[in-house]
Amino acid sequence: MSINPNMSEVAALLGEKSRATILTSLMDGRFHTASELAFMAGITPQTASFHLSKLVEGNLVIVEKNGRHRYFKLANGDIARILETFLSISPPPEVRSLKQSSQLKLLQEARTCYDHLAGKLGVYLTEALLNSGYLKKEEREFVVTPKGEHFFSDFGIDLSDLKRKRRSFSHACLDWSERQHHLAGALGHRLFTHFLEVGWIVRVPSIRAVKVTVKGKVGFKQFFNINV
Repeated sequence: MSINPNMSEVAALLGEKSRATILTSLMDGRFHTASELAFMAGITPQTASFHLSKLVEGNLVIVEKNGRHRYFKLANGDIARILETFLSISPPPEVRSLKQSSQLKLLQEARTCYDHLAGKLGVYLTEALLNSGYLKKEEREFVVTPKGEHFFSDFGIDLSDLKRKRRSFSHACLDWSERQHHLAGALGHRLFTHFLEVGWIVRVPSIRAVKVTVKGKVGFKQFFNINV
Protein backbone atom coordinates (compact mmCIF):
# COMPACT_ATOMS: atom_id res chain seq x y z
CA MET A 1 0.00 0.00 0.00
CA SER A 2 1.33 3.44 -0.98
CA ILE A 3 1.66 6.07 1.75
CA ASN A 4 1.83 8.88 -0.84
CA PRO A 5 -1.11 11.23 -1.47
CA ASN A 6 -3.61 9.83 -3.96
CA MET A 7 -2.74 11.84 -7.06
CA SER A 8 -5.00 9.65 -9.20
CA GLU A 9 -8.10 11.19 -7.60
CA VAL A 10 -7.09 14.66 -8.75
CA ALA A 11 -6.10 13.31 -12.17
CA ALA A 12 -9.56 11.72 -12.49
CA LEU A 13 -11.21 15.09 -11.79
CA LEU A 14 -9.09 16.79 -14.45
CA GLY A 15 -9.47 13.92 -16.92
CA GLU A 16 -13.16 14.54 -17.65
CA LYS A 17 -13.52 17.02 -20.53
CA SER A 18 -16.46 19.01 -19.15
CA ARG A 19 -14.83 19.36 -15.73
CA ALA A 20 -11.58 20.49 -17.35
CA THR A 21 -13.51 23.12 -19.33
CA ILE A 22 -15.26 24.33 -16.18
CA LEU A 23 -11.93 24.66 -14.38
CA THR A 24 -10.31 26.64 -17.20
CA SER A 25 -13.40 28.88 -17.33
CA LEU A 26 -12.93 29.59 -13.62
CA MET A 27 -9.37 30.73 -14.24
CA ASP A 28 -10.66 34.28 -14.63
CA GLY A 29 -10.60 34.36 -10.81
CA ARG A 30 -14.28 35.29 -10.47
CA PHE A 31 -17.40 33.61 -9.09
CA HIS A 32 -19.78 32.05 -11.61
CA THR A 33 -23.14 30.31 -11.38
CA ALA A 34 -23.65 26.73 -12.53
CA SER A 35 -25.72 28.05 -15.46
CA GLU A 36 -22.93 30.34 -16.62
CA LEU A 37 -20.39 27.54 -16.41
CA ALA A 38 -22.77 25.17 -18.19
CA PHE A 39 -23.00 27.62 -21.08
CA MET A 40 -19.21 27.97 -21.25
CA ALA A 41 -18.77 24.18 -21.24
CA GLY A 42 -21.63 23.49 -23.65
CA ILE A 43 -23.49 21.20 -21.22
CA THR A 44 -26.80 21.33 -19.35
CA PRO A 45 -27.02 23.13 -15.97
CA GLN A 46 -27.86 19.79 -14.33
CA THR A 47 -24.69 18.20 -15.74
CA ALA A 48 -22.66 21.24 -14.68
CA SER A 49 -24.03 20.98 -11.13
CA PHE A 50 -23.01 17.31 -10.99
CA HIS A 51 -19.45 18.11 -12.11
CA LEU A 52 -19.22 21.12 -9.78
CA SER A 53 -20.18 18.98 -6.78
CA LYS A 54 -17.30 16.66 -7.66
CA LEU A 55 -14.88 19.58 -7.96
CA VAL A 56 -16.03 21.06 -4.64
CA GLU A 57 -15.66 17.65 -2.99
CA GLY A 58 -12.15 17.40 -4.46
CA ASN A 59 -11.21 20.83 -2.98
CA LEU A 60 -10.48 22.32 -6.40
CA VAL A 61 -13.49 24.67 -6.32
CA ILE A 62 -15.26 26.54 -3.54
CA VAL A 63 -18.95 27.47 -3.44
CA GLU A 64 -20.59 30.49 -1.86
CA LYS A 65 -24.34 30.79 -1.29
CA ASN A 66 -26.16 34.08 -1.74
CA GLY A 67 -29.88 33.71 -1.24
CA ARG A 68 -31.21 31.05 -3.61
CA HIS A 69 -28.11 31.22 -5.79
CA ARG A 70 -24.78 29.42 -5.52
CA TYR A 71 -21.58 30.83 -6.94
CA PHE A 72 -18.44 28.85 -7.74
CA LYS A 73 -14.79 29.87 -7.85
CA LEU A 74 -11.37 28.18 -7.96
CA ALA A 75 -10.27 27.27 -4.45
CA ASN A 76 -7.10 29.39 -4.60
CA GLY A 77 -4.30 30.74 -6.77
CA ASP A 78 -2.23 27.58 -6.35
CA ILE A 79 -4.93 25.59 -8.18
CA ALA A 80 -4.86 28.15 -11.00
CA ARG A 81 -1.07 27.90 -11.23
CA ILE A 82 -1.25 24.10 -11.46
CA LEU A 83 -3.91 24.32 -14.17
CA GLU A 84 -1.82 26.82 -16.13
CA THR A 85 1.08 24.36 -16.00
CA PHE A 86 -1.17 21.56 -17.25
CA LEU A 87 -2.29 23.80 -20.11
CA SER A 88 1.32 24.51 -21.06
CA ILE A 89 2.00 20.80 -21.68
CA SER A 90 -1.36 20.01 -23.25
CA PRO A 91 -1.80 19.66 -27.04
CA PRO A 92 -3.36 22.70 -28.75
CA PRO A 93 -7.12 22.60 -29.31
CA GLU A 94 -8.53 21.55 -32.66
CA VAL A 95 -10.08 24.68 -34.14
CA ARG A 96 -13.37 23.83 -35.86
CA SER A 97 -15.05 27.20 -36.37
CA LEU A 98 -14.32 30.86 -37.01
CA LYS A 99 -15.76 31.73 -33.57
CA GLN A 100 -13.43 29.26 -31.86
CA SER A 101 -10.49 30.63 -33.83
CA SER A 102 -11.35 34.21 -32.83
CA GLN A 103 -11.73 33.29 -29.15
CA LEU A 104 -8.44 31.39 -29.12
CA LYS A 105 -6.66 34.37 -30.66
CA LEU A 106 -8.11 36.69 -28.01
CA LEU A 107 -6.96 34.35 -25.23
CA GLN A 108 -3.47 34.15 -26.67
CA GLU A 109 -3.20 37.93 -26.99
CA ALA A 110 -4.32 38.85 -23.46
CA ARG A 111 -6.21 37.00 -20.74
CA THR A 112 -6.46 36.49 -17.01
CA CYS A 113 -4.62 33.71 -15.23
CA TYR A 114 -6.76 33.61 -12.09
CA ASP A 115 -6.12 37.20 -10.93
CA HIS A 116 -3.24 38.49 -13.07
CA LEU A 117 -2.40 39.15 -16.71
CA ALA A 118 -1.32 36.34 -19.01
CA GLY A 119 -0.92 35.73 -22.73
CA LYS A 120 1.30 37.87 -24.92
CA LEU A 121 0.41 41.03 -22.99
CA GLY A 122 1.32 39.44 -19.64
CA VAL A 123 4.64 38.14 -20.98
CA TYR A 124 5.47 41.43 -22.77
CA LEU A 125 4.71 43.37 -19.57
CA THR A 126 6.98 41.11 -17.52
CA GLU A 127 9.78 41.39 -20.08
CA ALA A 128 9.41 45.19 -20.08
CA LEU A 129 9.69 45.33 -16.29
CA LEU A 130 12.81 43.16 -16.42
CA ASN A 131 14.42 45.06 -19.31
CA SER A 132 13.77 48.40 -17.60
CA GLY A 133 15.49 47.17 -14.45
CA TYR A 134 12.32 47.39 -12.32
CA LEU A 135 12.37 43.65 -11.65
CA LYS A 136 15.04 40.97 -11.58
CA LYS A 137 14.41 37.23 -11.73
CA GLU A 138 15.69 34.90 -9.04
CA GLU A 139 14.72 31.24 -9.46
CA ARG A 140 10.89 31.24 -9.64
CA GLU A 141 10.48 34.67 -8.08
CA PHE A 142 10.66 38.24 -9.36
CA VAL A 143 12.35 40.76 -7.07
CA VAL A 144 11.59 44.48 -7.18
CA THR A 145 14.77 46.54 -7.52
CA PRO A 146 15.31 49.96 -5.89
CA LYS A 147 14.66 51.47 -9.32
CA GLY A 148 11.46 49.45 -9.49
CA GLU A 149 10.33 50.69 -6.08
CA HIS A 150 10.43 54.28 -7.37
CA PHE A 151 8.64 53.32 -10.57
CA PHE A 152 5.79 51.44 -8.89
CA SER A 153 5.35 54.23 -6.35
CA ASP A 154 5.06 56.82 -9.13
CA PHE A 155 2.73 54.46 -11.02
CA GLY A 156 0.33 54.33 -8.08
CA ILE A 157 1.21 50.87 -6.73
CA ASP A 158 1.67 50.64 -2.93
CA LEU A 159 4.31 47.92 -2.53
CA SER A 160 4.34 48.04 1.27
CA ASP A 161 0.63 47.24 1.36
CA LEU A 162 1.09 44.33 -1.07
CA LYS A 163 3.93 42.85 0.97
CA ARG A 164 1.66 42.70 4.03
CA LYS A 165 -0.77 40.39 2.25
CA ARG A 166 -0.72 36.71 3.18
CA ARG A 167 0.20 35.46 -0.28
CA SER A 168 3.14 35.24 -2.68
CA PHE A 169 4.38 38.72 -3.57
CA SER A 170 5.77 38.34 -7.10
CA HIS A 171 6.30 34.77 -8.26
CA ALA A 172 6.87 33.58 -11.84
CA CYS A 173 3.95 31.77 -13.47
CA LEU A 174 4.45 29.67 -16.62
CA ASP A 175 2.28 30.97 -19.46
CA TRP A 176 0.59 28.10 -21.35
CA SER A 177 0.36 29.86 -24.73
CA GLU A 178 3.69 31.71 -24.70
CA ARG A 179 5.73 29.03 -22.87
CA GLN A 180 7.43 31.79 -20.89
CA HIS A 181 6.96 33.18 -17.39
CA HIS A 182 4.70 36.07 -16.56
CA LEU A 183 4.36 38.03 -13.32
CA ALA A 184 1.90 36.65 -10.77
CA GLY A 185 1.34 37.03 -7.04
CA ALA A 186 0.11 40.12 -5.21
CA LEU A 187 2.09 42.47 -7.48
CA GLY A 188 0.78 40.84 -10.65
CA HIS A 189 -2.77 41.07 -9.32
CA ARG A 190 -2.44 44.74 -8.35
CA LEU A 191 -1.08 45.68 -11.75
CA PHE A 192 -4.03 43.88 -13.39
CA THR A 193 -6.61 45.67 -11.23
CA HIS A 194 -4.80 48.98 -11.78
CA PHE A 195 -5.05 48.56 -15.56
CA LEU A 196 -8.78 47.87 -15.19
CA GLU A 197 -9.27 50.89 -12.91
CA VAL A 198 -7.52 53.34 -15.25
CA GLY A 199 -9.31 51.95 -18.30
CA TRP A 200 -6.33 50.44 -20.10
CA ILE A 201 -8.00 47.03 -20.42
CA VAL A 202 -11.56 45.66 -20.35
CA ARG A 203 -12.83 42.13 -19.83
CA VAL A 204 -14.27 40.16 -22.74
CA PRO A 205 -17.65 38.62 -21.74
CA SER A 206 -17.99 34.80 -21.52
CA ILE A 207 -14.27 34.04 -21.92
CA ARG A 208 -11.33 35.05 -19.72
CA ALA A 209 -9.77 37.26 -22.37
CA VAL A 210 -9.17 40.98 -21.94
CA LYS A 211 -8.87 43.68 -24.58
CA VAL A 212 -6.59 46.69 -24.59
CA THR A 213 -8.46 49.96 -25.05
CA VAL A 214 -7.33 52.95 -27.11
CA LYS A 215 -6.25 54.60 -23.86
CA GLY A 216 -4.41 51.42 -22.93
CA LYS A 217 -2.47 51.31 -26.20
CA VAL A 218 -1.14 54.79 -25.43
CA GLY A 219 -0.37 53.90 -21.80
CA PHE A 220 1.40 50.62 -22.49
CA LYS A 221 3.55 52.34 -25.11
CA GLN A 222 4.35 55.33 -22.90
CA PHE A 223 5.18 53.51 -19.68
CA PHE A 224 6.37 50.08 -20.88
CA ASN A 225 7.28 50.57 -24.56
CA ILE A 226 4.78 47.85 -25.52
CA ASN A 227 2.98 48.09 -28.85
CA VAL A 228 -0.44 46.45 -28.59
